[in-house]
Amino acid sequence: MVSIDPSTQTERDNYKLLIGSIIPRPIAFVTTLAEDGTLNAAPYSYFNIVAANPPMVSISVQRKNGEKKDTSRNAAATGSFVVHISDEHYIEQINQTAAALPPDESEVQLAGLTPVASEEISVPGLAEARIRMECVLEHSLELGGSAGTDGPGAPACDLLIGRIVRFHIDESIYDNGRIDAEALAPVSRLAGNDYAKLGERFTIERPV
Repeated sequence: MVSIDPSTQTERDNYKLLIGSIIPRPIAFVTTLAEDGTLNAAPYSYFNIVAANPPMVSISVQRKNGEKKDTSRNAAATGSFVVHISDEHYIEQINQTAAALPPDESEVQLAGLTPVASEEISVPGLAEARIRMECVLEHSLELGGSAGTDGPGAPACDLLIGRIVRFHIDESIYDNGRIDAEALAPVSRLAGNDYAKLGERFTIERPV
């Protein structure tokens, strides 16, 4: 085994180990609303379930040069956002939204996606997604940052915890309260430019 002390490596070196090890990662495709009404959208693979009662999800939005990204800034300002599950049939459009655009330009427009009104929050969702979740911002935590000579550095990320106030699920993948994984055809993130499809499944019974 290779033994590595992360404190002796650069952020990029640790990043490569993390994204190459923690795979596959689900991709949250998140829409937020800017103060000027611009509908922003971006994919995030630092994404997971937090709790079921109430239903909550987490998204870690990495900062760029210490600056908040549109997603975390908009979510904090409006107190809401929409999480969409990424799947095969619109992954190319999702990938387009990773482009670095100014805050007043919409990635939704760039990718030719279709906004659809939410029921509980002001932020629109996207019609192309088979699953979308309207979320209110439960917590926003500033995390990370390296210590310097003058003390801790600027935060490295904003951890958004959203409480789901409405699920929207396409009838074609919904079966008596459950999601048909094969019909959903989810896409997950690997490292670099690589992604993965659902792949082969197997079942192991849990011990009683």
